[in-house]
Amino acid sequence: SRLAIDIALPCVVFAGIVLNFDPKKTPDWWQLPLWWMVFQTLALALVLVTTPLSQKSTRSEFAMSLFFQNGLFFPLIVIGGLFGPDSSHAVLLFIFILFHPVLFFTTGRFFFRKRGGTGTLNWARILNPVLVATVAAVSLRVVGFEAYLPRFLVTMLNMVGGMTLPLLMIILGGSLYIDYRKKGRIYYTEILKFVVIKNFLFPLVSVGFLVLVHPSYSVALIILLQSAMPPITGTSVHAEREGGNVSIANQFILASFAVSVFSIPLMFTLFSRFFPMP
Repeated sequence: SRLAIDIALPCVVFAGIVLNFDPKKTPDWWQLPLWWMVFQTLALALVLVTTPLSQKSTRSEFAMSLFFQNGLFFPLIVIGGLFGPDSSHAVLLFIFILFHPVLFFTTGRFFFRKRGGTGTLNWARILNPVLVATVAAVSLRVVGFEAYLPRFLVTMLNMVGGMTLPLLMIILGGSLYIDYRKKGRIYYTEILKFVVIKNFLFPLVSVGFLVLVHPSYSVALIILLQSAMPPITGTSVHAEREGGNVSIANQFILASFAVSVFSIPLMFTLFSRFFPMP
Protein backbone atom coordinates (compact mmCIF):
# COMPACT_ATOMS: atom_id res chain seq x y z
CA SER A 1 0.00 0.00 0.00
CA ARG A 2 2.91 2.37 0.68
CA LEU A 3 4.32 1.68 -2.77
CA ALA A 4 0.96 2.32 -4.42
CA ILE A 5 -0.34 5.26 -2.38
CA ASP A 6 2.83 7.17 -1.55
CA ILE A 7 4.91 6.48 -4.69
CA ALA A 8 3.06 5.09 -7.72
CA LEU A 9 -0.18 7.06 -7.33
CA PRO A 10 1.50 10.49 -6.88
CA CYS A 11 3.67 9.70 -9.91
CA VAL A 12 0.70 8.85 -12.14
CA VAL A 13 -1.15 11.94 -10.88
CA PHE A 14 1.77 14.27 -11.58
CA ALA A 15 2.65 12.76 -14.96
CA GLY A 16 -0.98 12.47 -16.02
CA ILE A 17 -1.69 16.14 -15.30
CA VAL A 18 1.52 17.34 -16.94
CA LEU A 19 0.94 15.24 -20.08
CA ASN A 20 -2.84 15.28 -20.47
CA PHE A 21 -4.16 18.41 -18.76
CA ASP A 22 -4.53 21.58 -20.82
CA PRO A 23 -6.10 24.52 -18.94
CA LYS A 24 -6.88 26.25 -22.25
CA LYS A 25 -9.00 23.33 -23.48
CA THR A 26 -10.77 22.96 -20.13
CA PRO A 27 -11.05 26.55 -18.84
CA ASP A 28 -13.59 25.57 -16.20
CA TRP A 29 -11.21 23.07 -14.53
CA TRP A 30 -11.11 25.23 -11.40
CA GLN A 31 -14.80 24.47 -10.87
CA LEU A 32 -14.11 20.78 -10.22
CA PRO A 33 -13.33 21.16 -6.47
CA LEU A 34 -16.51 23.24 -6.23
CA TRP A 35 -18.48 20.43 -7.86
CA TRP A 36 -16.90 18.09 -5.30
CA MET A 37 -18.23 20.34 -2.53
CA VAL A 38 -21.69 20.26 -4.12
CA PHE A 39 -21.55 16.47 -4.30
CA GLN A 40 -20.41 16.07 -0.69
CA THR A 41 -23.18 18.44 0.43
CA LEU A 42 -25.70 16.28 -1.43
CA ALA A 43 -24.17 13.17 0.14
CA LEU A 44 -24.37 14.73 3.61
CA ALA A 45 -28.05 15.53 3.09
CA LEU A 46 -28.72 11.93 2.06
CA VAL A 47 -26.79 10.65 5.08
CA LEU A 48 -28.82 12.82 7.45
CA VAL A 49 -32.08 11.59 5.90
CA THR A 50 -31.23 7.88 5.75
CA THR A 51 -29.07 7.28 8.84
CA PRO A 52 -32.06 7.19 11.25
CA LEU A 53 -33.10 3.99 9.46
CA SER A 54 -30.12 2.18 11.00
CA GLN A 55 -29.98 0.72 14.48
CA LYS A 56 -28.75 3.15 17.11
CA SER A 57 -25.82 1.09 18.36
CA THR A 58 -24.06 1.10 14.97
CA ARG A 59 -25.35 4.39 13.59
CA SER A 60 -21.93 6.04 13.61
CA GLU A 61 -20.42 3.32 11.42
CA PHE A 62 -23.48 3.40 9.16
CA ALA A 63 -23.28 7.17 8.64
CA MET A 64 -19.51 7.28 8.16
CA SER A 65 -19.57 4.46 5.60
CA LEU A 66 -22.34 6.20 3.69
CA PHE A 67 -20.62 9.57 3.63
CA PHE A 68 -17.05 8.57 2.72
CA GLN A 69 -16.95 6.86 -0.68
CA ASN A 70 -13.92 5.26 -2.29
CA GLY A 71 -13.44 8.43 -4.26
CA LEU A 72 -10.11 7.82 -6.01
CA PHE A 73 -8.96 4.21 -6.27
CA PHE A 74 -12.13 2.56 -7.56
CA PRO A 75 -13.18 5.39 -9.94
CA LEU A 76 -9.64 5.44 -11.35
CA ILE A 77 -9.90 1.72 -12.09
CA VAL A 78 -13.31 2.17 -13.74
CA ILE A 79 -12.17 5.15 -15.83
CA GLY A 80 -9.02 3.29 -16.86
CA GLY A 81 -11.14 0.34 -17.99
CA LEU A 82 -13.63 2.48 -19.91
CA PHE A 83 -11.41 5.14 -21.46
CA GLY A 84 -7.82 3.91 -21.08
CA PRO A 85 -5.10 4.83 -18.55
CA ASP A 86 -4.28 8.16 -20.26
CA SER A 87 -7.85 9.43 -20.34
CA SER A 88 -8.48 13.10 -19.64
CA HIS A 89 -11.30 11.99 -17.35
CA ALA A 90 -8.67 10.54 -14.99
CA VAL A 91 -6.90 13.90 -14.85
CA LEU A 92 -10.16 15.69 -14.05
CA LEU A 93 -10.84 13.06 -11.38
CA PHE A 94 -7.54 13.95 -9.69
CA ILE A 95 -8.55 17.62 -9.53
CA PHE A 96 -12.13 16.85 -8.50
CA ILE A 97 -11.09 14.64 -5.59
CA LEU A 98 -8.26 16.92 -4.45
CA PHE A 99 -9.60 17.62 -0.95
CA HIS A 100 -11.41 14.33 -0.32
CA PRO A 101 -8.58 12.73 1.73
CA VAL A 102 -8.32 15.93 3.76
CA LEU A 103 -12.05 15.75 4.50
CA PHE A 104 -11.78 12.13 5.58
CA PHE A 105 -8.82 12.56 7.90
CA THR A 106 -10.15 15.76 9.51
CA THR A 107 -13.85 14.97 9.94
CA GLY A 108 -14.06 11.18 10.18
CA ARG A 109 -13.41 11.28 13.92
CA PHE A 110 -16.51 13.42 14.54
CA PHE A 111 -18.73 10.44 13.73
CA PHE A 112 -17.39 8.86 16.94
CA ARG A 113 -17.09 11.89 19.21
CA LYS A 114 -19.12 10.16 21.95
CA ARG A 115 -17.18 6.88 21.88
CA GLY A 116 -14.03 8.05 23.63
CA GLY A 117 -11.69 7.50 20.69
CA THR A 118 -8.29 9.04 20.26
CA GLY A 119 -9.52 11.86 18.04
CA THR A 120 -5.98 12.67 16.87
CA LEU A 121 -5.18 14.14 13.46
CA ASN A 122 -2.65 12.53 11.14
CA TRP A 123 -1.05 15.51 9.42
CA ALA A 124 1.05 13.25 7.21
CA ARG A 125 -2.17 11.93 5.68
CA ILE A 126 -3.80 15.36 5.41
CA LEU A 127 -0.83 16.81 3.50
CA ASN A 128 -0.52 13.59 1.53
CA PRO A 129 1.69 12.97 -1.53
CA VAL A 130 -1.29 12.86 -3.91
CA LEU A 131 -2.43 16.31 -2.76
CA VAL A 132 1.09 17.70 -3.17
CA ALA A 133 1.53 16.09 -6.61
CA THR A 134 -1.83 17.41 -7.83
CA VAL A 135 -1.22 20.97 -6.67
CA ALA A 136 2.33 20.99 -8.06
CA ALA A 137 1.35 19.59 -11.47
CA VAL A 138 -1.68 21.86 -11.90
CA SER A 139 0.41 24.88 -10.91
CA LEU A 140 3.06 24.01 -13.50
CA ARG A 141 0.44 23.63 -16.23
CA VAL A 142 -1.37 26.85 -15.33
CA VAL A 143 1.77 29.00 -15.42
CA GLY A 144 3.16 27.13 -18.43
CA PHE A 145 6.34 25.88 -16.79
CA GLU A 146 5.74 22.23 -17.70
CA ALA A 147 7.77 22.81 -20.89
CA TYR A 148 10.88 23.26 -18.74
CA LEU A 149 10.56 19.84 -17.12
CA PRO A 150 13.06 17.32 -18.52
CA ARG A 151 11.18 14.88 -20.75
CA PHE A 152 13.02 11.91 -19.26
CA LEU A 153 11.76 12.92 -15.79
CA VAL A 154 8.12 12.99 -16.90
CA THR A 155 8.58 9.70 -18.77
CA MET A 156 10.15 8.10 -15.70
CA LEU A 157 7.31 9.27 -13.44
CA ASN A 158 4.76 8.02 -15.96
CA MET A 159 6.42 4.60 -16.08
CA VAL A 160 6.50 4.33 -12.28
CA GLY A 161 2.87 5.45 -12.20
CA GLY A 162 2.02 2.59 -14.55
CA MET A 163 2.14 0.31 -11.50
CA THR A 164 -0.79 2.15 -9.92
CA LEU A 165 -3.81 0.31 -11.34
CA PRO A 166 -2.43 -3.23 -10.81
CA LEU A 167 -1.31 -2.34 -7.28
CA LEU A 168 -4.69 -0.78 -6.44
CA MET A 169 -6.44 -3.93 -7.62
CA ILE A 170 -4.19 -6.01 -5.34
CA ILE A 171 -4.81 -3.65 -2.41
CA LEU A 172 -8.58 -3.66 -2.87
CA GLY A 173 -8.65 -7.44 -3.17
CA GLY A 174 -6.44 -7.87 -0.12
CA SER A 175 -8.50 -5.38 1.88
CA LEU A 176 -11.70 -7.24 1.05
CA TYR A 177 -10.11 -10.53 2.11
CA ILE A 178 -8.99 -9.03 5.42
CA ASP A 179 -12.45 -7.53 5.95
CA TYR A 180 -14.00 -10.96 5.33
CA ARG A 181 -11.75 -12.64 7.88
CA LYS A 182 -12.70 -10.01 10.47
CA LYS A 183 -16.40 -10.11 9.75
CA GLY A 184 -17.44 -11.38 13.21
CA ARG A 185 -21.18 -11.41 13.89
CA ILE A 186 -23.07 -10.77 10.64
CA TYR A 187 -25.61 -7.91 10.74
CA TYR A 188 -27.85 -9.06 7.89
CA THR A 189 -30.57 -6.43 8.30
CA GLU A 190 -28.15 -3.53 8.62
CA ILE A 191 -26.14 -4.74 5.62
CA LEU A 192 -29.28 -4.91 3.49
CA LYS A 193 -30.27 -1.38 4.50
CA PHE A 194 -26.80 -0.11 3.80
CA VAL A 195 -26.44 -1.71 0.38
CA VAL A 196 -29.84 -0.47 -0.79
CA ILE A 197 -29.02 3.09 0.27
CA LYS A 198 -25.33 3.21 -0.71
CA ASN A 199 -25.34 1.21 -3.93
CA PHE A 200 -28.73 2.17 -5.34
CA LEU A 201 -30.37 5.16 -3.64
CA PHE A 202 -27.28 7.41 -3.68
CA PRO A 203 -26.55 7.00 -7.42
CA LEU A 204 -30.25 7.24 -8.33
CA VAL A 205 -30.56 10.55 -6.50
CA SER A 206 -27.32 11.73 -8.12
CA VAL A 207 -28.59 10.87 -11.60
CA GLY A 208 -31.74 12.88 -10.88
CA PHE A 209 -29.60 15.78 -9.68
CA LEU A 210 -27.37 15.58 -12.78
CA VAL A 211 -30.35 15.53 -15.14
CA LEU A 212 -31.67 18.62 -13.37
CA VAL A 213 -28.46 20.70 -13.47
CA HIS A 214 -26.94 19.00 -16.56
CA PRO A 215 -23.20 19.75 -16.18
CA SER A 216 -20.58 18.75 -18.74
CA TYR A 217 -20.15 15.05 -19.49
CA SER A 218 -16.86 14.79 -17.58
CA VAL A 219 -18.28 16.39 -14.43
CA ALA A 220 -21.44 14.29 -14.65
CA LEU A 221 -19.42 11.11 -15.13
CA ILE A 222 -17.22 11.78 -12.11
CA ILE A 223 -20.19 12.65 -9.88
CA LEU A 224 -22.02 9.51 -11.00
CA LEU A 225 -18.98 7.37 -10.21
CA GLN A 226 -18.52 9.03 -6.82
CA SER A 227 -22.13 8.36 -5.88
CA ALA A 228 -21.99 4.71 -6.97
CA MET A 229 -18.73 3.83 -5.18
CA PRO A 230 -18.49 1.57 -2.11
CA PRO A 231 -17.15 3.05 1.15
CA ILE A 232 -13.52 4.02 1.43
CA THR A 233 -11.60 1.06 2.87
CA GLY A 234 -10.16 3.24 5.64
CA THR A 235 -13.51 3.43 7.46
CA SER A 236 -12.85 0.20 9.36
CA VAL A 237 -9.44 1.46 10.51
CA HIS A 238 -11.01 4.74 11.55
CA ALA A 239 -13.74 2.92 13.45
CA GLU A 240 -11.14 0.87 15.32
CA ARG A 241 -9.13 3.95 16.30
CA GLU A 242 -12.22 5.77 17.51
CA GLY A 243 -13.69 2.91 19.55
CA GLY A 244 -16.37 1.93 17.02
CA ASN A 245 -17.70 -1.40 15.80
CA VAL A 246 -15.00 -2.62 13.41
CA SER A 247 -16.93 -5.75 12.50
CA ILE A 248 -19.94 -3.99 11.00
CA ALA A 249 -17.72 -1.40 9.29
CA ASN A 250 -15.91 -4.27 7.55
CA GLN A 251 -19.22 -5.86 6.58
CA PHE A 252 -20.49 -2.61 5.05
CA ILE A 253 -17.32 -2.39 2.93
CA LEU A 254 -17.37 -6.03 1.85
CA ALA A 255 -21.09 -6.12 1.01
CA SER A 256 -21.02 -2.84 -0.88
CA PHE A 257 -17.99 -3.89 -2.92
CA ALA A 258 -19.61 -7.22 -3.79
CA VAL A 259 -22.87 -5.62 -4.90
CA SER A 260 -21.06 -2.85 -6.80
CA VAL A 261 -20.04 -5.45 -9.41
CA PHE A 262 -23.69 -5.31 -10.52
CA SER A 263 -24.85 -1.90 -9.29
CA ILE A 264 -22.15 0.21 -10.99
CA PRO A 265 -22.83 -1.14 -14.53
CA LEU A 266 -26.57 -0.79 -13.88
CA MET A 267 -26.25 2.83 -12.77
CA PHE A 268 -23.85 3.62 -15.62
CA THR A 269 -26.39 2.24 -18.09
CA LEU A 270 -29.06 4.50 -16.63
CA PHE A 271 -26.65 7.43 -16.66
CA SER A 272 -25.82 6.82 -20.33
CA ARG A 273 -29.47 7.32 -21.31
CA PHE A 274 -29.21 10.95 -20.22
CA PHE A 275 -25.49 11.52 -20.86
CA PRO A 276 -24.42 9.58 -23.99
CA MET A 277 -20.72 8.84 -24.17
CA PRO A 278 -19.06 11.37 -26.51
